[in-house]
Amino acid sequence: MSALDALDERQREAASVLRGPVAVLAGAGTGKTRVITHRIAHGVDTGAYSPGRVMAVTFTAKAAGELRGRLRALGVEGVAARTFHAAALAQLNFFWPTLTGDQAPSIIDNKVRMLGQAADSLRLRPRTATLRDIASEIEWRKVSMISIDRHAELGRAVPGVDAGQLADLQRAYEKLKDERRQLDFEDVLLACAGMLEAESRVAAAVHEQYRHFTVDEFQDVSPLQNRLLEMWLGDRRDLCVVGDASQTIYSFAGAEQRHLLEFARRYPDATVVRLETNYRSQAPILTAANALMHGRPGALALVPARDSFSAEAPTVTGYDSETEEAAGIAAAIADQLRAGVAPADIAVLYRAHAQSGVIQQALAAEGIATSVLGGVRFFDMPEVRQAVLALRGAAVAPTDAGFLSAVRDVLRGLGLSDEPPQAGGAQRDGWEARRAILRLAEEAAPGTTLRSFAEALTARAKDQHEPELSTVTLSTLHAAKGLEWPHVHLAGWAEGALPISYATGFEQIDEERRLAYVGITRAARTLSLSWARSAGRGERAPSRFLAEIGTTTRGTGILREISPSARRSARRD
Repeated sequence: MSALDALDERQREAASVLRGPVAVLAGAGTGKTRVITHRIAHGVDTGAYSPGRVMAVTFTAKAAGELRGRLRALGVEGVAARTFHAAALAQLNFFWPTLTGDQAPSIIDNKVRMLGQAADSLRLRPRTATLRDIASEIEWRKVSMISIDRHAELGRAVPGVDAGQLADLQRAYEKLKDERRQLDFEDVLLACAGMLEAESRVAAAVHEQYRHFTVDEFQDVSPLQNRLLEMWLGDRRDLCVVGDASQTIYSFAGAEQRHLLEFARRYPDATVVRLETNYRSQAPILTAANALMHGRPGALALVPARDSFSAEAPTVTGYDSETEEAAGIAAAIADQLRAGVAPADIAVLYRAHAQSGVIQQALAAEGIATSVLGGVRFFDMPEVRQAVLALRGAAVAPTDAGFLSAVRDVLRGLGLSDEPPQAGGAQRDGWEARRAILRLAEEAAPGTTLRSFAEALTARAKDQHEPELSTVTLSTLHAAKGLEWPHVHLAGWAEGALPISYATGFEQIDEERRLAYVGITRAARTLSLSWARSAGRGERAPSRFLAEIGTTTRGTGILREISPSARRSARRD
């Protein structure tokens, strides 16, 4: 069976072109990861690629792990699927001893702490929040390849320090790092790019090692990452970039969508393939997404892969307060659960972490357990670490119990009960984690042993392949990127929340619009939006993005407006 057989026409077109510059403009839910992995597998199967000479670059360790897992499933081993930072760090550690006769500098583990120490040397006492903002500004400056002096000329401000103090603090921070022979994460990219540019023998070795490059989420590449990619490529042209300009949501961190938008101009002979068939969402959801991004640079027109004539239009509800909005969302989710929807199939997404507390409280009041994305990773939870260690220990002890019974006994010994604790606390979080491990055991292949199961858990931890928890997911829009749920509730669609209050310029509002688009396109079957008229002491208007999409109370528009009273009445019925 060919690696191309499982692809649709457009996906097959993208995966078939193995040489030269290729740009895959892949809309949300169009199967971009499938294209990336099947393209690499096709190259290996046909002999065009040697796996060890392929580098697939992603933006998160989790995405890199998913790529490796999918490639393994296609029978491809040995491809370097890494983040920019991981690839650069590996090259620094490999070549630095040869070039300098010494080990590479260590990586600082806490930029804010070192900034605090640099501030002490200047007799400055900025708050911790200010130090975090300064750290973010340093990251932006470095990935934008701007010097401290040039940054000062730009006049970018950080509340809590003046321009002179900001420049002095950055210099003190750099001096402290040099004295301690340490690098921060941005320095890793700068040092690797500088090494490749200055040392021809290093560049030659890297060029010999890696011949074919694929870059995922290319719309989020920064100038520094793009420069490093150029150094990796040299004068070769075997580059495939995959991205969606409508999902550029990290401009604040230095991402520049122009690298994707101008790819065909830079490479006039590039093959450009547009993936617009969406395999995730119902047609009314895609209609809303397309309306929001209509006319924006690089916007793709998503079309559903399946007919969905019976699908309902997304809804929007305005509440008097954020507390009422949270209660309304919780009530709607409770109805979905009673109707048989699995908790893991539901997500509540919002613009900022500060919005999550009231929603979490409302769901706990309904007895609904939640998991917050961006918190402690599953395999870093103490309960999970303890369970994996206990399973390893049980694997070497003789037992007459079958595999599943042995796993259940181990987890019960650690606190897993038949009935879950009350929702909303650490005990429930631990119970859900242990229950997720038991579900993995229940789904294990026949013949699985305790030892092989423990080894599989360790492999999943390495690839950040987290199991599904039986909880409703809460997440910021940023953290939800790349994920999907059958049922999505988008909270806080009010001016000042989305777009957020500090987004004032055209480019900032455009980024907020793209963030809203990311939220909409996470939904597969149903989508509900909501907003609150009051937040604290202030009054808010509905988000301008609702008007851009279009609402109606008659059921004929893109978004169907439902009042809170109508929702309560429907619930009673």
